[in-house]
Amino acid sequence: MKVFTCKQIQSIDAYTIENEPIHSIDLMERAALELFKWIVKKFRSINPVYIFSGPGNNGGDGVAIGRMLHQVGYDVKVFVLSAKKYSPDLTVNIQRLINIGLYPVTISSKEDFPAFFHGALIVDSLFGSGLSKPLSGIAADLVDHINNSVCQVVSIDIPSGLFGEENPYPSKNPVINASVTLTLQFPKLSFFFAENDQHVGDWSIIDIGLHSQAINQTESPFTYVDRDFIKGIIKPRNKFQHKGNFGHCLIIAGSYGMLGAAVLSTRACLRAGAGLVNVHVPRQGVSVLQISVPEAIVQVDDNDWFITGIDNPDSFYTIGIGPGIGKNTRTQMGIFNLISISKCPLVIDADGLNILSLLPDMLDHLPINSILTPHVGEFDRLFGKSDCTFSRLSLAIKKANELNVVIVIKGAYSQVVCPNGKVFFNSTGNPGMATAGSGDVLTGIITSLVGQGYNSVDAALAGVFLHGLAGDMAAEVKGQQSVLASDIIDYLDEAFLLIDK
Repeated sequence: MKVFTCKQIQSIDAYTIENEPIHSIDLMERAALELFKWIVKKFRSINPVYIFSGPGNNGGDGVAIGRMLHQVGYDVKVFVLSAKKYSPDLTVNIQRLINIGLYPVTISSKEDFPAFFHGALIVDSLFGSGLSKPLSGIAADLVDHINNSVCQVVSIDIPSGLFGEENPYPSKNPVINASVTLTLQFPKLSFFFAENDQHVGDWSIIDIGLHSQAINQTESPFTYVDRDFIKGIIKPRNKFQHKGNFGHCLIIAGSYGMLGAAVLSTRACLRAGAGLVNVHVPRQGVSVLQISVPEAIVQVDDNDWFITGIDNPDSFYTIGIGPGIGKNTRTQMGIFNLISISKCPLVIDADGLNILSLLPDMLDHLPINSILTPHVGEFDRLFGKSDCTFSRLSLAIKKANELNVVIVIKGAYSQVVCPNGKVFFNSTGNPGMATAGSGDVLTGIITSLVGQGYNSVDAALAGVFLHGLAGDMAAEVKGQQSVLASDIIDYLDEAFLLIDK
């Protein structure tokens, strides 16, 4: 699914009105009807409903929803923020509300703020995605009043006060803290950023039937990745293929006390479909790997306790580097030499990234189409601290282009940033995956897919999605609190099967 900027969405709205054709008031009615259906399905009529509308078309949506709820028996109170001018469609909907005997309350001061009944539902339709400046005055006071309630809050399209793209961090502006955001047709870019989670809450897309031609013709560098998207990436296997057709991968991982990282990444690489997997570990790790992962070929370092490097990178389709290798000076030099002579794409995570941050000149020697998989802290150490997720994403786009690499920023809605400026937000995964070794598993999966012949972007996209999907399946059975990194590997087979359905 494409993710558009707010200006692009406004253009798609305008195209729909002109080319469907449909009057704007009728498009608003269509949107309000779909929003009404969602609310009725989730909230019983015994709950009083407070609807707060602003002066624009977002306010018109709210007033129309209030009318529909009132007509099916809900106890509805509609409040409209005082303004010098209301949008024409809001004005029409206010009159329609009055025509059925429900009179809105105009909010001009704090004295007009209602007290909320326990268990009430608040519908926030104060301001939409067209907001251009932070809220102030009575609007800001009203947002604070709503946020101080203990009621569930449903925001229409976007929480009032939140911008669709960049928002200051830490947020000093008044913004509604929604329980649920019902976004019209598309998620907003700001929904994918961690600092906005307290405002957005859970979000659902409400299809309001915007013109498909406008959607198809409007380009966007941002995409929200779902199962159908990944299904189009996964390659079917030919019955005459053999293990040599599915890549020869190398995993460089582990040090004294951290050999579990090597086990996890190697197991994941094999489970994700690699034909042959070598794992390079310190000498003391040989027995651990041969017992734990008998399918792997163990390649032994000259050192007993940590990795000092390898001399034969050209015999591999791809190399995964970093899980548990530590930051010993000799390890740093070994990795530096490896990066300098490697020609195949590298997948670099964990201590591999930490070494890159200690020796930043190494970044300029990365083979093209390598994949870096930092979490936020590792990204900031590599490229400098950002003041908000939007700024970090902008920096990632710049660095992916400069270095000609793919950058995966791990976390909720993991971001796959491509050299050409495209950004993909992942839709799978859950907080249970915030556990030791989860990143090592992802390294193994992505390494496996690159080794099997997937290009680096597709390998990163499919790897991140499968990793999250397997984690979701594990959490369904075990609960989020009990998910282990090894559980993610154990559910990879079911993840592949689900995508193939």
